[in-house]
Amino acid sequence: MNRKISSLFFAFLLVFVSSLAIAQHTSEGEEPAEKIEQKEGFNATKMIMEHIGDSNEWHLWTTKDDNGEEHHVSVPLPVIIKDNEGWHAFLSKSIAHGHEHDGYTLEDGQVVSTKGIEKATLFSIISGKQKSNEVFFDLSITKNAASMFLSVIFMMIIFIGMARNYKKSQLPRGAGKLLEPVIVFIRDEVAIPNIGSVKYKRYMPYLLTAFFFIWFNNLFGLIPFFPFGANLTGNIAITAVLAIITLLITLFSANKDYWKHIFMPPVPILLYPIMVPIEIIGIFTKPFALMMRLFANVTAGHIMILAIISLIFIFKSPFLGFASVPLALFVSVLELLVAALQAYIFTVLSALFIGIAVAEHEHEHGHEEHAH
Repeated sequence: MNRKISSLFFAFLLVFVSSLAIAQHTSEGEEPAEKIEQKEGFNATKMIMEHIGDSNEWHLWTTKDDNGEEHHVSVPLPVIIKDNEGWHAFLSKSIAHGHEHDGYTLEDGQVVSTKGIEKATLFSIISGKQKSNEVFFDLSITKNAASMFLSVIFMMIIFIGMARNYKKSQLPRGAGKLLEPVIVFIRDEVAIPNIGSVKYKRYMPYLLTAFFFIWFNNLFGLIPFFPFGANLTGNIAITAVLAIITLLITLFSANKDYWKHIFMPPVPILLYPIMVPIEIIGIFTKPFALMMRLFANVTAGHIMILAIISLIFIFKSPFLGFASVPLALFVSVLELLVAALQAYIFTVLSALFIGIAVAEHEHEHGHEEHAH
C-alpha cells in the first residue's frame, strides 16, 4: 500500500512538472525574442558547476542593491603562488570581483594570471608540455582543502576524546555511544571476513580512517551553509589519493603468493602472454574503480539536488516549488543513505583488495593431503 502511494506521489510530481514545463514553453514561444533574451538571466549549468567545483573563496550568498548591482559575500581563503618572480601570498579578497594583485586575479573563483602565464598541471609538467619556469604553481588553500582540514580537526577531536574516555572506563561515553557500534561493525563485518582474524589488526587504522573520513565529508557536503557544503568527496583528486593509498598498502603488503599469481597465473604457459598483462592491468583497474565509484556517486547526488531546485528559477514559476522542493528533499534524504553506503563500499573493497594480497594460498598442500 505504501509503495503504491509513493509511486502515485512521484507520478503526480512528474506530470505536474511536465505540465508546467509545457505551459512555460508555450507562453515563451508567443513572446518576442527580445523578451526571451532578457529572461535568460539564470544559468543552471554555471550555478551547478560552481557549487560542485573547487574555488579559491568560500562563497556564502549574493545580494542586490536598489540599482540591481550584485554584491557577493564570501569568506576569503589564503592564496599561495610560486612563479618565476618568487612566492606570492595574500587573501583571495585582494583579487576578488575583478581586482588584481601581484599579476593575479579571480575568474569564476579560480586564480588566473593577468600576465598570460598558465597554471601548472601535474600531467603537463611530466609530459613536457609545460616548463616549470614558464608557469605558476598554485598552492593555495582552496575551499576543498579548507573543508578537508576542518573534517580532520573534527575527527581528531572526536576520536582523541573517545580514546581518553576509554582510558578511564571501558564503557563508552559521549560520541563513543554512537560510534562504537560502527567501529565494531567495521572490525567484525569488514576487516575480519576479508583480511582474516590474524592480520586484520594491522589494517584497522586505515580502514577506520578511510570510512569515517569519507562518511563525515559526505555528510558535511549535504549541509548547505558555511563551513560545510564543499563537494570534497566529489573531487576526483581526493578520491584518487584515497585509491592510491589503498593501492600502495595492497602492493607493499602483498606476499609471494600474490605476486606468483600475477606473474605465474595457474594457466597453461602458452596463455601467459595474454594472462600476465591482464593481471598487471587488474592491479591498477581496482583502485581506478574505487576512485571513479566514489567520485561519480557523490557528484551525481549533488548535481541531482541542484538541478531539481534549479527548475524553479529556469521556469520562473513559484508553483514549481510544490513539486521540486519535496523531490529535492527526498533526494537529500536518500543522499544520507548514499553517504554511509559509499563509505562502506570503499572500505569493503579496500579490505577485499588487501585481503587478496595478504592471503596465504594453501590449496596445493590441501590437494596433496587429499591425494594421500
